[in-house]
Amino acid sequence: MTDLTTNQAVQPGIALPSDYVALLKPRVMSLVVFTALVGLVAAPGAMHPVLALISIFAIALGGGAAGALNMWFDADIDAKMQRTCRRPIPAGRIGRNDALAFGLFLSFVSILLLGAAANYFAALFLAFTIFFYVVIYSMGLKRRTPQNIVIGGAAGAFPPMIGWAAATGSFDANAVLLFSIIFLWTPPHFWALALYKRSDYAAAGIPMMPVVKGAASTRLQILVYAILVTVLGIVPVFTGLGGALYAAVSVLSGGLFLFLAVRVVLSRAGDDPGPGQAELYQVKKGDKAARDLFAFSIMYLFILFGALLVEHGTGSHSPLPIAFLQGLI
Repeated sequence: MTDLTTNQAVQPGIALPSDYVALLKPRVMSLVVFTALVGLVAAPGAMHPVLALISIFAIALGGGAAGALNMWFDADIDAKMQRTCRRPIPAGRIGRNDALAFGLFLSFVSILLLGAAANYFAALFLAFTIFFYVVIYSMGLKRRTPQNIVIGGAAGAFPPMIGWAAATGSFDANAVLLFSIIFLWTPPHFWALALYKRSDYAAAGIPMMPVVKGAASTRLQILVYAILVTVLGIVPVFTGLGGALYAAVSVLSGGLFLFLAVRVVLSRAGDDPGPGQAELYQVKKGDKAARDLFAFSIMYLFILFGALLVEHGTGSHSPLPIAFLQGLI
């Protein structure tokens, strides 16, 4: 294989099991698994626990497969970014062809397994999600447009719909609502990261919003999307999907999300790209507001969906009375 940082031939080292786990992007996969689980549990009807567990495992495999295929395709730009240059492929521990074969194998296994455990509508939806992430986002959008993460974010927003489809064989307006919350959450989440990793993206030639439109424009767009997602995050209370616990959690966590987004707008995050930092949360003083928003945005989604999981998973879910909701309006 070739060392992607020097273009010199190198001999791949012996890959450890941890290297193949890293190919699955476990941090990203954990969010995929969690939101898919919430979609499955919140969906109407009941699913046999064993089949539900197998379905979630299949969705996790599919998410990991997409991550491996993304690393296969993005190995050249991963090598140019301090944050990603130590990943298994650019570091020379796994060959690109091996990563491709691994990703394709897991893709087929996950699709077939979900079809057998749940239904083939959910399986086909999982197949489409993998295709969307790898082909539409990684190959088509990521290197071509600053809207890459806006459009491509749909791939990360599909899992609750897949979980819903696994439980019901279809999806309804509430499933689409869960998708929409993650879809609108994605830009402020990733643009906050892009603000303090701007030099990394610039070095790799990736047209992330701060690189193309500048930090000030990105900070303003982060606030706009933060307002949209926090408002939409309260809507499940009015559709009956979320109950009293969800109502309290969505308002409180949404308020903190907005507060941190306002801090980003008022900061100078991203104005001085400076040298890239290898660690995910390592930032210069002026970028701390963006780092804080990025860190909390992950917690926000887990807290929001966690409230739904508690309500529906424990049987404590009870929609708020219509009269009370009318009073709020």
